[in-house]
Amino acid sequence: MPLHAWPVLVYEDLAPMVAYVNRLVQVAGKYTLDEPFEVGWGNIVLDVTPRGLRTPTLRKLDVTFTVHYRLLDGDVVIETDSGSRTVPLSDGSLASFYASFCSAVGELGIHRPGSSLICEIPDAPATFGEDRVERHWDREAAWLIWTALNLAAAGLEAWQAPFQGHRPRVGVMWGGFDLSATRYRAQPTVPPAHGPAFQQNAQVEAYVSVGFSFGSPESPNVGMYAYIWPQPDGLEARSWRVDGAAWHPDAGLVLLPWAALRETADPHQAIVTFGDAVYDAAVETAGWPSDLVGPRCDGWYMSRTPPFLVHAQHL
Repeated sequence: MPLHAWPVLVYEDLAPMVAYVNRLVQVAGKYTLDEPFEVGWGNIVLDVTPRGLRTPTLRKLDVTFTVHYRLLDGDVVIETDSGSRTVPLSDGSLASFYASFCSAVGELGIHRPGSSLICEIPDAPATFGEDRVERHWDREAAWLIWTALNLAAAGLEAWQAPFQGHRPRVGVMWGGFDLSATRYRAQPTVPPAHGPAFQQNAQVEAYVSVGFSFGSPESPNVGMYAYIWPQPDGLEARSWRVDGAAWHPDAGLVLLPWAALRETADPHQAIVTFGDAVYDAAVETAGWPSDLVGPRCDGWYMSRTPPFLVHAQHL
């Protein structure tokens, strides 16, 4: 699909499938918690691939493996150094998928995930095995989910590229099922005392986050979001440089609806512009260093122009 062809996304149409996929990816997502912890949970994100979502390479004592949720194919491929197994994605419950998944990984010498708790989904049963709601696998909705994540990831990766500080790779946070691009500075902060553990761990340092979300029942807004932690004063009257982007004080978020984004002349560039506006707000209202952002350069030009490369290193 051409990157300029941005589809219409309607929350009500996608919500059932988003809820299903959110539950499914948490199963293999649990393995990423065994990886060395990165501030802000940068270790856990799932990569957006040409076919779906995939864990990073996971290295256990006896096996090295990845888990690939191939949304466009309707299956999950577990690939190891000694073989692979495929688990179909179809109509059924999370409990039945979890049982099939655990059986498949067991055949490959992989232990089942260390936790079966369902995270960050209000009103969900406590564990995978208890979620017996029968769900429908909607291939068209799966394609739209992947397409939205793929297009948004391209824009967020372009935005992240020149940042010279700590920045985990762009990927899907499988708990809340949002696509995240985060920039950190070495400034310790104090998380809210009563927040959930995942939030407190994420807020041990200052950061700027720009991402994409499919929305929620309380806020059915499909599109880009951004926020600055700790939240500074002075965001109310700022321009976010893309038509339709606005500060929502009740949510503590800058939101750019997908419908507004796809109406811009260049949605890909609009994501970059939106992210730059948010970072500039952090510089101007929260004292973030402007010199952490280097020049945006074409890679081929850089590789063929040594004098420019030397100059860029001194910017």
